[in-house]
Amino acid sequence: MATTEEATFALVTDKQSDARESAHRLLTVGGSVLPLVALAACGDGGSGGTASAGGGTASTAGSSTPVVVVTPPPTATEASRFLAQATMGATRSTMDAVVSRGYDGWLTDQFALPRATSHWDWLVANGYDAAANRNIVAGLDPTLWRQMIVEPDQLRQRVGMALLDILVVGIDGIGDAWRAFSIAAYVDTLLDNAFGNYRDILGAITTSFAMGSYLTFLNNRKANATTGAQPDENYARELMQLFTLGLYQLNMDGSPKMNGSQPIETYGQADVSGLARVFTGLSPATSDSSTPARYRMPLVMNAGINETGASSFLGTTVSGGGMAAVKTALDTIFAHPNVPPFISKQLIQRLVTSNPSPAYVTRVATKFADNGQGVRGDMKAVIRAILLDSEARSVPTTATAGKLREPVLRLTGWARAFAASSPSNAWAIGDTSNAATRLGQAKGHSPSVFNFYRPGYTPPGTTLASSGLVAPEFQIANEQSVVGYVNFMYGVIANGIGDVKADYSAILTKAADTQGLVDEVNLVLAAGQLSTTTLAAIRDAVDSVSATATNGPVNRVGIAILLTMASPDYLTLR
Repeated sequence: MATTEEATFALVTDKQSDARESAHRLLTVGGSVLPLVALAACGDGGSGGTASAGGGTASTAGSSTPVVVVTPPPTATEASRFLAQATMGATRSTMDAVVSRGYDGWLTDQFALPRATSHWDWLVANGYDAAANRNIVAGLDPTLWRQMIVEPDQLRQRVGMALLDILVVGIDGIGDAWRAFSIAAYVDTLLDNAFGNYRDILGAITTSFAMGSYLTFLNNRKANATTGAQPDENYARELMQLFTLGLYQLNMDGSPKMNGSQPIETYGQADVSGLARVFTGLSPATSDSSTPARYRMPLVMNAGINETGASSFLGTTVSGGGMAAVKTALDTIFAHPNVPPFISKQLIQRLVTSNPSPAYVTRVATKFADNGQGVRGDMKAVIRAILLDSEARSVPTTATAGKLREPVLRLTGWARAFAASSPSNAWAIGDTSNAATRLGQAKGHSPSVFNFYRPGYTPPGTTLASSGLVAPEFQIANEQSVVGYVNFMYGVIANGIGDVKADYSAILTKAADTQGLVDEVNLVLAAGQLSTTTLAAIRDAVDSVSATATNGPVNRVGIAILLTMASPDYLTLR
């Protein structure tokens, strides 16, 4: 895990700019890159019970009492930190909206926003359904990047991307003629239901063509006694293991239930086999693949290959087959006591902190189980509980609070903070999953159903591991990805990518004022989290370029942005 300063320096500085050398120095202060960031990357599962950032009364971390929503208006810094958790990146206008409306008011406004354009409709409007695009993936990346960066329904975008990290489908694992449309329809499903009910999400992904293709249950056939063939068990297994229950029975705080020194398994192979029988017969609504149309249609039941006999799983037996059996199976899983803590903890990890305290998980899981009106799985209630909890809104008091900022959020954060646009509407950012030359992550390109990183990942041989903490995003963090990220962002900040370029006109007005420039970048991009040491180092680097030199102002702005985005203080979302 540990990387030496010398090795990283050799990789970063060979024929690179002074700005990137400065970025390297920020990354390697005090030793190696990854241990330094790791120590500050994730929550310590800690105390929480401080007063909320807005100054209102907050429930303590040791209590399951519902959080009291803060009522005083947040400051600009608090608003920026909130938006780092709730959106794909803060902007001056969204910060002003949070300050004006308060956290709860802003959430209410976001819940009320309709989707402007679905991914599917954008692909059609831009001609990606032309016959020439059959069997290629053109269009997916542009529509995903465009929505994440410019759409006003930012809470929906952030929650939808969190759901995509949990309910994973990746374009490279889809086997159909219109893969971009398949994934677009799937992401639309997640976004459309992001503020709905988790049970509806389970139903929608179960009848999704993309999920059926990705987890190989399209046209899944009932057992054949003559040949010995058995139903495909892939979806049945992952539905329980990854999408709803997890491997072990859980308490409401997310901790495993134990039998002596051993955790109690949630399900066994017999449950997988029984559930797989239920998911036989799910097939495309039409065999016509000459256009993308069928990839948005829900799967239908093909009675000829569907198992109608008794199927037993999780203490339940269904018979008769058809969509009625599917519904009963999903209802049974959804009612399982593991679902609230299992899903709530992962959503907290995606939005706020890698290591939420048991009390934080309990409070959110309790709201998942019952929104206060007898409704289970109410996503609006869960989102509110996550983002308004005292543990989310309190100013962190330990160096280990928060999470490593995932690479995609770094790029969208830059793009939103500085009004990036694509005049041609091409949004040609592309697939950024290459770790050596880009970000090491790209939405819709997960290499497996386990996502780019797993929620329980811990970097081996670190203090995180010895402390029993996790750091999911560190599964894709290494020497290569750190160097690739800094080099990639150096080019993007300076020149854009394709015709996607930032509008630096507002920040350029502060170019001659070193402190004002650095403070503004710190506020909007890093929510004011840069340490005094980091701020001083960035100001020194900015001051190395004269504001009156040729291209001096834009170079000073670029240095301030790049060094901020390269610093551990920024890479750690606290």
